[in-house]
Amino acid sequence: MIANLALATVLVTSTVIIHFAGLLGLLRILGSRGPGFHANESVMGQGALIVVVVLGLFAIHAVEILLYALAFLVIGAETALEAALYFSTSSFATVGYGDIVLDSEWRLLSAIEGVNGLLLIGWSTAFLFSLTTRLRSLEHEWLESEAGK
Repeated sequence: MIANLALATVLVTSTVIIHFAGLLGLLRILGSRGPGFHANESVMGQGALIVVVVLGLFAIHAVEILLYALAFLVIGAETALEAALYFSTSSFATVGYGDIVLDSEWRLLSAIEGVNGLLLIGWSTAFLFSLTTRLRSLEHEWLESEAGK
């Protein structure tokens, strides 16, 4: 159990750092838009921005899932990359199909991956919600300024 908790601590810490860095990267992309990221942004521009952010979030989660999958391979809990990725993805997303099951020695690690994934997916959801709220707010400001002209 100590090995499970130690490895889980390393993986949770690593995925939180990856997630934080990934969100900072997305914020940098948004910030680099400079004056283009304001109220008169077109609907297509806003849509493209949201697509870029969603794909960025997906990429961040893919790296985090891959990290767990590689850990499962290194500790010998899985022997094939495809199976490790599949198991890690279903655990991370808390789907947990159950068609691939780890030995009892590493079950705790997979449960912690599920909790970790739930928190990181929630963090991504909050980030995306914040972005869309900001875009809607800018749109309303622009509409009000246009109506006042």
